[in-house]
Amino acid sequence: MKVMIIGMFTMVILFSSCKEQPKENKPEEQETHKVMVQDYSIPESWVKKRVSKAKERMGKSDAGKIVWAGMEAHGGLDKWFSNGALSFRFNYQPLEGKTQRDSYQVVDVWRNKAVHTSVTDSTAKYGWDGKTAWVKAKDSTAFAYDTKFWALTPLYLMGHPFVLEGEGVHLELLPEVVYKNKVNDVVKVTFAAGTGDAPDDYYILQFDKETHLLTATRYIVSYPEYFKNGGHNPEKFMEVGELLNVSGVLLPKELKTHWTTNEGKQGEYITQIDITYMQFVKDINDDFFAVPENATILKGI
Repeated sequence: MKVMIIGMFTMVILFSSCKEQPKENKPEEQETHKVMVQDYSIPESWVKKRVSKAKERMGKSDAGKIVWAGMEAHGGLDKWFSNGALSFRFNYQPLEGKTQRDSYQVVDVWRNKAVHTSVTDSTAKYGWDGKTAWVKAKDSTAFAYDTKFWALTPLYLMGHPFVLEGEGVHLELLPEVVYKNKVNDVVKVTFAAGTGDAPDDYYILQFDKETHLLTATRYIVSYPEYFKNGGHNPEKFMEVGELLNVSGVLLPKELKTHWTTNEGKQGEYITQIDITYMQFVKDINDDFFAVPENATILKGI
């Protein structure tokens, strides 16, 4: 995965309009996030320029045209960038006894910045400001996993195909496959050297040939802090669940991860991912993603 807010945080206020909001509020969702209201959005001219460049770049290959059609089917790259920051709860639940990773987070999808807040302690946070990884928590065991790696990982699991518009992304058209009785276009994604912290990662995206919607993603993790001598984990196959319309952008509310079989299909079911409280927000102030005072700076690659 590519390893690429301040004050009290809540999900009740930010996400009150989401379809999947439960009937009863949980205790950790009661606190309010008090920030100066500003329009945290990207100038329209900037969005148009970036979208135009992406469209031109992807139009040069058949694989790129498929990914672009996928972006359009999911709501369009312009809407993805102009909606504001993306807020959601991402609950990653391994079924084989490994560490659960469950946090509320807000992500600047334009600049690749993120802040996570613990679902059980609103004072425990970590994030990535575009250059620096940090964590701020009273208890050193608040996050029992590599928060630097995980800062943007959820975005790269749920944000396809939008997260593939940038420089350094290589696209290769693979043979079509039949998935759940429907023909899928298949595109392999690799990265140029120096792209992010794990340029040896790859993704294999499957798009319904008729609707152009993403149906599944195969991927590996080659994060050097995990694989210090090179290499990567076995390939995973991630089913894309029901898509939710979030301010005009179609995003998955569920992902199911399996090991990939030798035939390139989903094998053993290993991880359930629930994505809730999704909403684009603009009522955050400009230093929302800055490293907080007294935070611990995380070193590494």
